[in-house]
Amino acid sequence: MTFNPNADIGGGKTSKRGRNTGIAVGGGLGVIALVIISQLLGVDVTGLLGGGGGQPAAEDSALQECQTGQDANERIDCRMKGAAASLEDYWVDAAPTIGVAYASPQGFVLFTDAVATGCGNASSATGPFYCPPDQTLYVDTTFYDQLESQFGASGGPLAEMYVVAHEWGHHIQNLAGILERAQDGQTGPTSNSVRTELQADCFAGSWAAAASQTTDERGVPFLQPITRDEYAQAIDAAAAVGDDRIQEATQGQVSPHSFTHGSSEQRVRWFETGYQGGAQSCDTFSIDGSQL
Repeated sequence: MTFNPNADIGGGKTSKRGRNTGIAVGGGLGVIALVIISQLLGVDVTGLLGGGGGQPAAEDSALQECQTGQDANERIDCRMKGAAASLEDYWVDAAPTIGVAYASPQGFVLFTDAVATGCGNASSATGPFYCPPDQTLYVDTTFYDQLESQFGASGGPLAEMYVVAHEWGHHIQNLAGILERAQDGQTGPTSNSVRTELQADCFAGSWAAAASQTTDERGVPFLQPITRDEYAQAIDAAAAVGDDRIQEATQGQVSPHSFTHGSSEQRVRWFETGYQGGAQSCDTFSIDGSQL
């Protein structure tokens, strides 16, 4: 998805945290992070339990050099900042339509290798995630390389921004109290963790459909309309992070009883549901499991 070169992305709430080699990634994530990140947000962090506390994180930089849509087209960190600006503009209007009083995330942090968060210490191995206690999104952008190399995604700017939009969807769920209510420790094809993931995919799709209408303070659209190829890239990314695809790639077999994300087919279908019907079409909790 291409940014309009003269769009002002300077208001995107995104920072870049310097490398912190002092973090011991084996032991900072506690029960809250395990339940919410691993079971609800679709990344397996159970292997990070253990000893170790870690050091305070390095200071964030505000990516002041990322100011225009042209910057976003040329650099991935600026693209993340531009995505944040667009998502902020979208949800200010969209959240009230689903009964959510909108408040911005406290932060959107790009990091390298490891990071200290309100949920504990995490490494790049956790994948992108949202931490409810500090209301912050965390992304190591090397994850996008992994999507392509390990899980076969085709990549592309909209695929990258789909990931951000999905995590922003978890912030909306946090504001709505959904994350807390859905925290029951269960897994499987119709579990609350899968419903949470699919709703976040649906929210991502709802943003994607409206993204070219999000505007900066001067009324300039942040993004140009999505092309057929760009839409296919987003769908491909959603499929790549399905439970079945990930389990097949990492374990050599599929175990539906342990699903926390939803299958590739489900993730694609719910992204498309949001794209076609908007945020109001994203109630994954009131429908029968056979309809998921």
